[in-house]
Amino acid sequence: MPRIRGASIEQHHELVWADLAEAMRQLLLERDYDSITMGHIAARAGLARNTLYNYAADKGALVLALTQRASRPTVERVAAIVARTADPATNRLRDIIDVVLESSTDQSLQLMFRPGSGLPVAEVPKGPDGPFHAIVVGVEKVVRDGVANGEFRDVGDVRLVVELLSGAMRAGAERIGRDPSTFNATVQAARELILSALAPRG
Repeated sequence: MPRIRGASIEQHHELVWADLAEAMRQLLLERDYDSITMGHIAARAGLARNTLYNYAADKGALVLALTQRASRPTVERVAAIVARTADPATNRLRDIIDVVLESSTDQSLQLMFRPGSGLPVAEVPKGPDGPFHAIVVGVEKVVRDGVANGEFRDVGDVRLVVELLSGAMRAGAERIGRDPSTFNATVQAARELILSALAPRG
């Protein structure tokens, strides 16, 4: 029977997931995504390959699981902001922008999504199965709240508008990934762009 690390099976699994995340981070620094195999990941994490398959059936499933785990703190922070329904929608949206862009400084997410990593976007699904879906749904709620109370203009198709604005956020996250010293300027620019796009006209 394999030796268990940590005080419990749960702690053992958490330690293995941390090793897998670090293994993927290191490998993405050294080579492009397509050239990384499950064997590379297992070896770098110090696991037998058959043990790795207990955690994910293939590389795509492993990337999705790692992304879901890495994004969990951000998803929880955004959910808490969305739930502050007594606060103005403008303030909540500004705080969400800050939190999401701050998460782009997290190495466990940053290296997977930076330009040039070679990681295909298709490996991280959109929609309900995607790790960031809850954030998109939360932003949609905040925008609807802002439209309802007159803080934001009636944008029509809220889902479409949020999807378009998400592109601006991704561009900001990628810029921070390329050059962390641009963090403050990028956050400020993202706030101005997104809030001005939603501001009432006239």
